[in-house]
Amino acid sequence: MISLAFFLLAAALGVFLRFLYVFDISVDYRYIVHTHSHIALLGWVYIGLTTLLCKLYLKKSNVGKGYRNIFWFTQFTLLGMLFSFPFQGYALFSITFSTLFLFASYWFTWFFIKNIPEKFKNTKSYKCIKISLWYMVISSIGPWALGAIMSTLGADSIWYRLAIYFYLHFQYNGWMILALFGLLIFILENQKVSISNSDFNGFFWAINLGIILSFFLSVLWTKPASIYYILGGVGSLLQGIAFLIFIKLLIKSRTVVSNIFSGFQKKLLRTVGILLLIKFLLQIASAFPYVANLATTILDFTIAYLHWTFLGVVSISLFIFLDYFKLIKIPKKGYYIYLFGFALTEILIFYKGAVIWLDFIFFEQYFVALSIASIVVLIGIGFLFIANLRLAVKHDFKNRDILS
Repeated sequence: MISLAFFLLAAALGVFLRFLYVFDISVDYRYIVHTHSHIALLGWVYIGLTTLLCKLYLKKSNVGKGYRNIFWFTQFTLLGMLFSFPFQGYALFSITFSTLFLFASYWFTWFFIKNIPEKFKNTKSYKCIKISLWYMVISSIGPWALGAIMSTLGADSIWYRLAIYFYLHFQYNGWMILALFGLLIFILENQKVSISNSDFNGFFWAINLGIILSFFLSVLWTKPASIYYILGGVGSLLQGIAFLIFIKLLIKSRTVVSNIFSGFQKKLLRTVGILLLIKFLLQIASAFPYVANLATTILDFTIAYLHWTFLGVVSISLFIFLDYFKLIKIPKKGYYIYLFGFALTEILIFYKGAVIWLDFIFFEQYFVALSIASIVVLIGIGFLFIANLRLAVKHDFKNRDILS
């Protein structure tokens, strides 16, 4: 519920950002962007994923007190960012709380790996989860480098942008997506689905080499030597190959897999599969110089891609797993409202990029339409949050009745 509340808050901030193009509101746009992105990535996704990891792997390990300390310290850092970024952007207090969050994530990684039960250590799912956590740690090199870059080279240096892209790449492609694959493999293993070593090893090595090499796609905006385009292209191809190997693995066990998930959950899985396939195809395309130049010179294409990954691939995957493990309930109506809003915002953001690219003229009420589409996303998430809040209250009253 807490992670869902952060998601709702991030969506509300997203709507506010859209309103800044429609109404004359005297705030610093960049400050709100920083707040929006930090609460979305760290409040919704990080808390959602780490909660799932603890429920699945550490539930029977008698480490509740240690995890609670980490959990509440992390909430303290998130609230600190929430109440500092909107008013000062990157400054003393926001940087302090961001830094404390990094320490909280290191603490969680150490705690999780240290307390993992013996029975999980040789599982294929844990192998993915463990390395995804290391990618999260590696991604933090970006934020640590920002301080040194700003004090020596300045925010206009190419290294400033590279540090941010380094962080985002290993967050999205390393930590989040690999952890989500690990969670799906956990379900398959728990349901006794046989995964051959050859299939898994092919997937594991392809996706990890792909994650590392595809980082070079994030440097193509500097127009580097041709080798970087080749490395980035190979990395994106390897990620695509890993995805196809995983699909083949699911097809092999389709009879068993079909019985694991509900009909609604299977629809969500198919949606994620399509979104992930398109994401990998976009990455492959961005290895070509012309497309790479478009992606880096027209900011809307970059924003559309990041939202595609975050609101589409990552968030819908989290819906599936949180629903499957009964941490929250995903009502169909709320989900379809969210999906419609997501599709509408993606179309409109991509449309703006295409208009700039082709030198066309915007339709007059573009920003109003984009604001309305963002409100639809907010309504969808709000529907999910209220539905789960009602279930939590109902469950609380039922427990009180039992105790009385």
